[in-house]
Amino acid sequence: MFKEFKEFVMRGNVMDMAVGIVIGAAFGTIVKSLVADVIMPPIGLFLGNIDFSNIFVTLKQGTPAGPYETLAMAQEAGAVTMNWGVFIMTIISFLIVAFAIFMMIKQVNRLKREEEAPPEEPTTKECPFCLNEIPINATRCGFCTSQLDAAAA
Repeated sequence: MFKEFKEFVMRGNVMDMAVGIVIGAAFGTIVKSLVADVIMPPIGLFLGNIDFSNIFVTLKQGTPAGPYETLAMAQEAGAVTMNWGVFIMTIISFLIVAFAIFMMIKQVNRLKREEEAPPEEPTTKECPFCLNEIPINATRCGFCTSQLDAAAA
């Protein structure tokens, strides 16, 4: 049973999938940091010093009761919150990841199209008498010396 499992794991598709998952998780972490630490602070500054990670609505007060200045304070007090700012940042992260994947797939498709070259023009034809391959412009077969008329060409 262990041998079969080892064969399954060592197949190319499983290893490729595992590498893809690890790289995808790392990429997701990078994008999350890009959104939270690079993109959202200037947007928040532009919109009047808004910290998107602290935009929330308190649904149920915790102990002690609010108002809470930050999401961390509300969560520490045990308040039930709806975290709009975190949701907005997650949507932006998703859009960046989706755009990056779209661009990657677009490049892969372009490379596949380049690999699929159009079929080449034939350079030989078959002699109708002896069925050997002869040059396409031949007027006489080099094997059986039959005269080839224009209709057979």
